Amino acid sequence: MSRTQSTMVELGTIAPPFELQDVVTGKAVGRDDVAADRKGLLVMFICVHCPYVKHIEEELANIGRDYEGKIGIAAISSNDIVNHPQDAPEEMRKQAERLDFRFPYLYDETQEVAREYHAACTPDLFLFDDEMKLVYRGQIDDSRPKRGDIGNDIPVTGKDLRTAIDAVLAGKRPHPNQKFSIGCNIKWKE
Repeated sequence: MSRTQSTMVELGTIAPPFELQDVVTGKAVGRDDVAADRKGLLVMFICVHCPYVKHIEEELANIGRDYEGKIGIAAISSNDIVNHPQDAPEEMRKQAERLDFRFPYLYDETQEVAREYHAACTPDLFLFDDEMKLVYRGQIDDSRPKRGDIGNDIPVTGKDLRTAIDAVLAGKRPHPNQKFSIGCNIKWKE
């Protein structure tokens, strides 16, 4: 299991615009569509096969349900599907339906969006305020999948991300001392 850290993009960075196809509805969805009439925007780079994502995917679905209508949420998969067909749009759709994602799950075929966000791993989480300024990037919580002597037995709670979202919803800034996310590297095209 590879371990790649998020790049910890500078706080205050503006959310790059995007328009990608939702694998469930087939419709094009943009950054401003997701963020419309919301107090912020959560962009999550995830995929189907990564053990780090599998470890937290139910909590991501719970966050989607708990914050539906309060904050804009989009998940994006940018992995190269030629070398990783398990992350293809059809598999993404199955994952979204199995977990009842309440947010668009977008396919970044060109990988341009991942590059613009400086996404490095799955999961890689970016939370922006209502002015589209980055206020949180990093881990969902301290839990890691256990594999051999790597990982831990800490339960998945979403504590770090939920605390940051709650701060944004309250009109406050999340604490700037944030822990990087760890996951599988984005599978870049050759």
